[in-house]
Amino acid sequence: MSGVSAGQDQSWDDCLARVLIAEDDPAITTQLMRGLKLAGYAVSSVATGSEVLDHPAADVVLLDLGLPDIDGVEVCRLFRARSAAAVIVITARGEESDRVLALDQGADDYLVKPFGLAELLARVRAVLRRSRPADGELLRHGDLVVDLRTGKASVAGQDVPLTPKEFGILECLASDPGRVISREEIMDQAWDAHWYGPMKVLDVHVASLRRKLGRPGLIETVYGRGFRLAGSR
Repeated sequence: MSGVSAGQDQSWDDCLARVLIAEDDPAITTQLMRGLKLAGYAVSSVATGSEVLDHPAADVVLLDLGLPDIDGVEVCRLFRARSAAAVIVITARGEESDRVLALDQGADDYLVKPFGLAELLARVRAVLRRSRPADGELLRHGDLVVDLRTGKASVAGQDVPLTPKEFGILECLASDPGRVISREEIMDQAWDAHWYGPMKVLDVHVASLRRKLGRPGLIETVYGRGFRLAGSR
């Protein structure tokens, strides 16, 4: 493991959030750890993809795609299957195809090196806002419950593990059940306001959301318009 673990100098409980840096360049890791700690985050670091998969308790993962043992996109896919933590890709790969691939495999954001610390901290705050809504309201639709305070959802009393993007989509739909919500409106709420990537990533996340909810017909596609929650049962 590169760097130091969060428990060595800062409690995971006494912090804004738990950030895991997955980066095999010690110089970059050191800079990121210093800036994140000064901003109030508990930080740990790893240098391989296999180590990332052993840290499902992190709130945010900063994931380099060029890890030495497992390609970062594959790490993202495997990590997403076991954790709802937000994943921000940090990489030198700037091609649109690389962005789409990483986002399709579960990444929540994508930041191309080199980048400034201020921008990184803003991205971290943004994914945390989406995964930790401040409003304490419960949205109910049949046996679906969306808790905006905790950022959790359940169906028939069973918790449904969602990524921040999936939760943002569900929150948008559950806030006005039955109304057709346009793709643009969902993207504005669940993604960063300055997102400029392909709209098709929304379909990937909606498909995953349907699968996790276990109710394929709950989210209806209204072709040419958007999505809506179907009538509750």
